[in-house]
Amino acid sequence: MVLTRDSGDSSAVRSCRLKVNGVWHDLAGAHGPPPWTTLASLLKDRLGLTGLKMACGEGACGACTVLLDGKAVLSCMVLAVEADGCDVRTVEGLAPDDPVIVAFAEQCEPGYGTALQCGYCTPGFVVTARALLDRDPAPTLDVVKEALSGNICRCGCYAGIARAVLHAAEVIEAGADR
Repeated sequence: MVLTRDSGDSSAVRSCRLKVNGVWHDLAGAHGPPPWTTLASLLKDRLGLTGLKMACGEGACGACTVLLDGKAVLSCMVLAVEADGCDVRTVEGLAPDDPVIVAFAEQCEPGYGTALQCGYCTPGFVVTARALLDRDPAPTLDVVKEALSGNICRCGCYAGIARAVLHAAEVIEAGADR
């Protein structure tokens, strides 16, 4: 990241380069984000990636979760300039047949319920679950609950969400991932 002054305005970042869903984006000069721009805002407002949701804007709900160099992060709590040089993956960057996406879509098991109702929280849960399964492809229910504990589902679909993650883990374990 390079900070320079332009027309006396020291608040403008003049260069930010990041890889988003496999594509490098060079935001420089007048297109560079101001230093206060969050990664969430850059992804949604500047790059048009509407999969992540902005709900609380203060890191309390998990709806804006993205993968930053493979780690699940709350994009509303990361400045865009902090992602300079990083690899960012949003829910749009996951394959449509990703086991996590498929498991969420198919989850409607008696006794567990659906993994999605209104769907607003779903992208954050999916990305968080993907990060979990990338580092632990065979988690226990307790590990799943702990990993997802930073995400809020206002519809209360927690049992179905946890079950979907466990189903995705079963598919991954069987070798059908990607």
